[in-house]
Amino acid sequence: MDTTFTPSAQQITQTKQKIDAYIQSIDANPEHRSGAYPYYQFHAEGEAIRGTVLMFHGFSSKPHQMWRLTDYLFRNGFNVYQATLAGHAFRIPDKYWPQVDLKPEIANPLREKVQQDPVLLNFFANLMADPSNYGRLGELEKKALVARLVKLEPRLLNIVKAIELNEDPDFDRYFISSHMNYLQNARDRLAELEAMPGPIYTIGLSVGGSVALGLAADRPDRIKGVVAYAPLLKIYGVQERQYVMLAGPLDISESGWDPALQFPVGCLTAVDCFGSFVLSKVQTLQSVPTFLVLTENEDAADIETNQQFFKDIGGERKKHRLYVYPSSDMVPHPMVDPTEISRQMSNRFWQSLYQETFRFLTAGEVDSANMANVDQNTDLPQVPPV
Repeated sequence: MDTTFTPSAQQITQTKQKIDAYIQSIDANPEHRSGAYPYYQFHAEGEAIRGTVLMFHGFSSKPHQMWRLTDYLFRNGFNVYQATLAGHAFRIPDKYWPQVDLKPEIANPLREKVQQDPVLLNFFANLMADPSNYGRLGELEKKALVARLVKLEPRLLNIVKAIELNEDPDFDRYFISSHMNYLQNARDRLAELEAMPGPIYTIGLSVGGSVALGLAADRPDRIKGVVAYAPLLKIYGVQERQYVMLAGPLDISESGWDPALQFPVGCLTAVDCFGSFVLSKVQTLQSVPTFLVLTENEDAADIETNQQFFKDIGGERKKHRLYVYPSSDMVPHPMVDPTEISRQMSNRFWQSLYQETFRFLTAGEVDSANMANVDQNTDLPQVPPV
């Protein structure tokens, strides 16, 4: 049922003061990342709202990644708070971003073996010699690297099992991890909205989708619905995931959406570990209406894991909704900006996606026919063109 609430001047002021204090704390750090500040759009005193949407961007991106959707939801009755993922407001991922590392007593001997291995020394020398290579490794390079690491340290295959299983009790035996910082940061952002009346909804993209789900599992009493665009609950592909798990604790860096920003592979390991945490909370999430949007052209989040997750939280009988863009729609990532091209593809259906996001937040339903239409539904608020 689509109802409205009217925040008082005091409630609006109190909420803004808390968020502004957080933004100022980021700005006070000389290592803050340009353009990565959180921001909000709140309606004025006396204006009725449908609720407040707390949004989380994708890995290595920034809050403005979904600014078009933010504007659309704001203009149609929602307050919106675009948060920054844990540590991602700062430009030194190795220092600030959630990460997984092997404990020193395991990592240090492994690093010594790597540093003494002529094959790996040659590999890393070649990698560093050509800056164009210093980004995401190709599939064959990852496969070769994993094979060499296991040859140097056969225990790695046993150790990595502690990551592969959800909430494995051996995890703390082998690893130091800050992956749960994603949840703690989300809790802090939700606390800043404490004074705001009405329901809170979470929306997230990729890693942000996992955070949106994780926060809902943590606070089902406060979060009334979730929209998750290709949530990264598990790294896509067996080879890719094995590489992330085994190479994560080493000093190997990659680049993401921002090629100038290098992050340790251990940050991807943390993402996968946080996804495992979310997967362990399916019972709680059954009670929080969720809209999952996937694409068959996904190259980051494991689509089969997401589809099984949808079944595990109860599917449509529990008021959840799922839409999967078929490969023929050539959508690389559900929330890719309409002005961007990724792997020679874009999302021609983005306006319908925004409309169905609005429909889900206000009515708990999704029209699959509209999702598959490049033209907008005239019965829903219209999305402005680019």
